[in-house]
Amino acid sequence: MNAIPDALPPSARDDQIQPFLLESSGIRGRLLRLGDLGNTIVLRHDYPSPLARLLAEMLALSGALSSLLKYEGVFTAQAKGDGPVSLLVADVTAEGNLRGYASFDEDRLGELLNRDEAPSFQEIMGKGYFAYTVDLGSTQERYQGIVELKGARLSDCLQHYFLQSDQVQSGIVLSADLIGNQWRAGALILQRIPEEGGVEQPISNIDDEDAWRRAMTLQVSCTPEELLDPALSAHDLLFRLFHEEGVRVFQPRSLTGNCRCSRERVSNVLNSIPYEHLEELKVEGVISATCEFCNEIYQFLDGDF
Repeated sequence: MNAIPDALPPSARDDQIQPFLLESSGIRGRLLRLGDLGNTIVLRHDYPSPLARLLAEMLALSGALSSLLKYEGVFTAQAKGDGPVSLLVADVTAEGNLRGYASFDEDRLGELLNRDEAPSFQEIMGKGYFAYTVDLGSTQERYQGIVELKGARLSDCLQHYFLQSDQVQSGIVLSADLIGNQWRAGALILQRIPEEGGVEQPISNIDDEDAWRRAMTLQVSCTPEELLDPALSAHDLLFRLFHEEGVRVFQPRSLTGNCRCSRERVSNVLNSIPYEHLEELKVEGVISATCEFCNEIYQFLDGDF
């Protein structure tokens, strides 16, 4: 069936992954719009605006990409480089808990941002790699994809991975920006559905090839303004882009921002450290540990662990 306008207010349509299918070609897709959730995660740290934008994009990318996979544990996407920003990371659990953070050299990034022209993605990240890891939970297995940081945008790195790997054909549109006083982010992914057995078959005829090219053309016509517009629902956007293809929508999946850190987990880590090393960590008799994701501070005294 074709997508129809939502009856919910715009704020209720954010922070969800909307699966969909183009019926004319069998191409599947995911549309993710981050509002309050992404804004909360980004504002937990005092990031300069260009870095906040990159982290918001990473959050959207991680959420959308993870929804294409079946797993029981944790999906993690990260970009590591030797530039002023050394790490961008976001992960999402099978239950939909999303979190992320960035590591950066304040002085180096400040020098870069003080120039007249805006820095490029490559200047911010430097040389490095983009990787995603799927922790399959109880099976104790992990799957990883990795590719060189290459391209003018974060989405280019993922597109480069798709082109260089044996994965199914995929395309992605990714954007983030400060809309009013709130950070918003969005990701739109299209992917050819694997045949039985999980292995994609080569394009067999000109009609299939034309369908994929047409879908890609429609996808890239999505502007950042449309992708991030809080007044434009996911259904309305998909209908605007793909109504001629016959777009069918499925039950959306909600995301939450519950961090997995806890006092107990930090205590377990401290218990594994030799006592003499713990003494070196104390400041005025107190050991403080800060979660890099949520910025929660845990303090411990002698006898607490």
